Amino acid sequence: MLPILQRNSVITVTIFVACWALSCAGASQPAPQLSASVLGARAASLLSEAIRVRTVSPPGNEKPLAQLLVGRLRESGLEAEVIETPRGSAPLGRAAAWGVLRGSGRGRPIVLLSHLDVVPADPAEWAVDPFAGEVSQGYVTGRGALDAKGVAIVHLFTLTELARRGVKLSRDVVFLATPDEEMGGAAGAGWLARQRRDLLRGAGYLLTEGGGIAAGDERGAIWGIGVTEKTPCWLRVTARGVPGHGSVPARNAAVPRLIAGLDRIRQLETPVRVVPEVAAMFREMAHRAPAGEGPAYANLAAALASDSAFRERFLAQPSNAALVHNTLAITELHGSDATNMIPAVASAHLDARLLPGETCESFTRVVERTLADPGLSVEPLLAFSTQTAATDTPLYQAIAQVARATDAHSLVVPRVNAGFSDAHYFREIGLAAYGFVPRWLHPDDTRGIHGPDERISSENLARGVEMMIRILEELDRQE
Repeated sequence: MLPILQRNSVITVTIFVACWALSCAGASQPAPQLSASVLGARAASLLSEAIRVRTVSPPGNEKPLAQLLVGRLRESGLEAEVIETPRGSAPLGRAAAWGVLRGSGRGRPIVLLSHLDVVPADPAEWAVDPFAGEVSQGYVTGRGALDAKGVAIVHLFTLTELARRGVKLSRDVVFLATPDEEMGGAAGAGWLARQRRDLLRGAGYLLTEGGGIAAGDERGAIWGIGVTEKTPCWLRVTARGVPGHGSVPARNAAVPRLIAGLDRIRQLETPVRVVPEVAAMFREMAHRAPAGEGPAYANLAAALASDSAFRERFLAQPSNAALVHNTLAITELHGSDATNMIPAVASAHLDARLLPGETCESFTRVVERTLADPGLSVEPLLAFSTQTAATDTPLYQAIAQVARATDAHSLVVPRVNAGFSDAHYFREIGLAAYGFVPRWLHPDDTRGIHGPDERISSENLARGVEMMIRILEELDRQE
């Protein structure tokens, strides 16, 4: 009996092992790629949920949203955690969402960076509730759909789809969604770059907001890759004067003194200057310049200096003018709390944006000379320097290659941003950081950023995920 039992046991074990191997092999097979409609619907649903978590900055209160995103990453089997950041005045706490898709370790990791906080939205200006995350007719509408909860969702689905499909890249992909970006990022990305560099896992690259794809005509789309940005120089101007009753105006009251100084600021004209980064941007744009203006775009500084008609046309477009000027906007005013009370102090906030190479310290002196009143003091609120990312890196070339493969007529442009993002914190510590999110936007779409009826299509969300995956795969081939 024993030999028979042994023989049967061997047969039984053999069958079991064979069945186990087959089942394991079946389980390890790559999952099929989701259709664009299914992927877009899933991404739209999560974005809608994210919009409903109110993270208006200040105070932000981003922690509940960080918990939501970390939960989704963990559901896909990814390592993820909520990272507490300095609380500031937020009663619910500020926090970042972090996760990682591990690669083979042959290449340096890449960080996909977004932010969780949003700017305020006045429901009276919107066609729908800005915080309801309405999904209708193929669009998700709500504050943050573009800036930047929609970016976070594209990044999150990039990691989870790579994991679901069993794709093994040569590098770790780090998901990082931070608080406080809309207020300058010091309590978010800035703090993480200084205090929690371990979360970056030795990354060499970073992608964040600040660039994208301008939907084109028959000539093809324009892929703008943000390589640098204007630096903020936020200032507070304070006037001090004699307080009193509104019925007896003082000659040197704070409010009139402030208004007089601000009127001089309003008339300040900063010189036109074409920095190398802007010159390179318009040189590439010469292929798509308005009819007859290609040569002027190709040599922008000379054209602005010698062709008055071109100069007038060029500067008439605010987006162009902002790239060749230091700009200055008066944004906040503070005076008396009562109509019949003359305050001792009045103040205003100025939002200056400086060209690469300029410093807030030197521009503050320009403001002080323009105010021309020793009774007005100026203090900085936010300032940092900018650096420029090179265009000869494997990541930049990977984006360019995907652009050409997607559309042979596409144009890749190194973009200079008139605004700023958190990218500078990471350029400062050595990462090749670019502003680029693969989504196709028309001018009407971009008006929703910080404006009413901000929205993004589910198609754009799905295409963004697929393009991001292709860029990461191409980066592996470039290195």
